[in-house]
Amino acid sequence: MASSLREKQILALKRMLNFNVPATKATSTEPQWKVLVYDRFGQDIISPLLTVKELRDLGVTLHLKLHSERDPIPDVPAIYFVMPTDDNIRRIGQDFQNQLYETYYLNFISAISRQRLEEIASAAIHSNCVTQVSKVFDQYLNFISLEDDMFTLRHQDRDSISYYALNKGDVKDTEIEHIMDTIVDSLFSVFVTLGSVPIIRCPRGNAAEMVAEKLDKKLRENIRDARSSFFTNENIQAGQFSFQRPLLVLLDRNLDLATMLHHTWTYQALSHDVFDLQLNRLLICKDFNMALNFYSKYHLTYIC
Repeated sequence: MASSLREKQILALKRMLNFNVPATKATSTEPQWKVLVYDRFGQDIISPLLTVKELRDLGVTLHLKLHSERDPIPDVPAIYFVMPTDDNIRRIGQDFQNQLYETYYLNFISAISRQRLEEIASAAIHSNCVTQVSKVFDQYLNFISLEDDMFTLRHQDRDSISYYALNKGDVKDTEIEHIMDTIVDSLFSVFVTLGSVPIIRCPRGNAAEMVAEKLDKKLRENIRDARSSFFTNENIQAGQFSFQRPLLVLLDRNLDLATMLHHTWTYQALSHDVFDLQLNRLLICKDFNMALNFYSKYHLTYIC
């Protein structure tokens, strides 16, 4: 059973590439050949996790970008791994119309709205290929794993959720709301992949609290609806759920945590910095006092 976040995301991708069916010994030895179609978000997610050889071992004969020029391969199924954006939905509709593949397995990186789902259905009806659209899945994999337990929410569209975008002088309330929703959507994907409901902790009165409240609401709404919850007995039986709740600490970047963490809090490290590097004692005392002031000044809030 996968233990780290990275391993769980890899398992989720492998399950997706096996037509959303858990891999068995039979499927691992004789995979069904297919085409993988992804957008730039999907490429960012897959690239650090699966090599070209691993994709080939999973039956992926070709991996192509959604908005590239692609020739029809009418006798091969296609697995799509894309964001549910308007441009992507339109391009998928064009693929239906051009009859590019034998069957279509649509996997969306984050949840697709009902309106866009209806647009896909309308495009399939218009192209007379309803029976060829085999499955539509929300994968909730909208984050990039860099190490076993280290991930980032930044992607090729990183400027849209940057610190500058949130704090620029002319930022609008609607833009702030969109940035918060994007961050919450990615964090929600992390914990769906982990199969754990986190304990959320944050300082009061800043952007971190806004993200925490939105994430808390999204988690509670999902848990409340037992029919579609990702944290139910089905996931426990599937080995995805864990009763160990992780602690999620959300901090605003206006707090300069790096300065407080420059020195390890041991006498050996402090002595090494003072006597071997001939640093000023006041610098170390200042860093230590800043850390103490942080914990005493900012009252951390529990959510969820």
